[in-house]
Amino acid sequence: MAATQRGERGDRERGDRGGDRDRGDDLVDKLVSINRVAKVVKGGRRFGFAALVVVGDQKGRVGYGSGKAREVPEAIRKATEHAKRNMIRVNLREGRTLHHDIEGRHGAGKVLLRTAPAGTGIIAGGPMRAVFETLGVADVVTKSLGSSNPHNMVKATFEALKGLNAPRHIASKRGKKVSDLLGRKSETEE
Repeated sequence: MAATQRGERGDRERGDRGGDRDRGDDLVDKLVSINRVAKVVKGGRRFGFAALVVVGDQKGRVGYGSGKAREVPEAIRKATEHAKRNMIRVNLREGRTLHHDIEGRHGAGKVLLRTAPAGTGIIAGGPMRAVFETLGVADVVTKSLGSSNPHNMVKATFEALKGLNAPRHIASKRGKKVSDLLGRKSETEE
């Protein structure tokens, strides 16, 4: 039994990412990264694992979390619980893409998120792809301009998503109609 556990853990240590798992409460979680970490103590090193997980309902809610533990499954469980507690809601245009282009930063991580026409798909690398798949975005083009560290990329993506504003929200703040903001002519003006 110890050999099978060691083998499974060894696969994850070498970079095999766990696939997405469907939860009973309509949440999908994706394991973004798993990292072996060491704590130096008097008798030597104690090894543990750090996990980064993204959780979403594929309908506009998404969250991320990290967890550390001596065993991989426990680290993933902790990260998933952390992600569920820190979910945000993102307004999507037509339920498939972002309302406008935006840039996000966190530490050395810098990401650019752009809207895309229908049929484009998710053009994003590793950690950002996991965020958009769990968020429910169907069409988006992204570019990572800074650090490739998964933690910084995910946090920069979330900073950008928090900065998104729907036209309806901006119109209500300015006391205008959505059609005035978007430059569309109403039927009475034509």
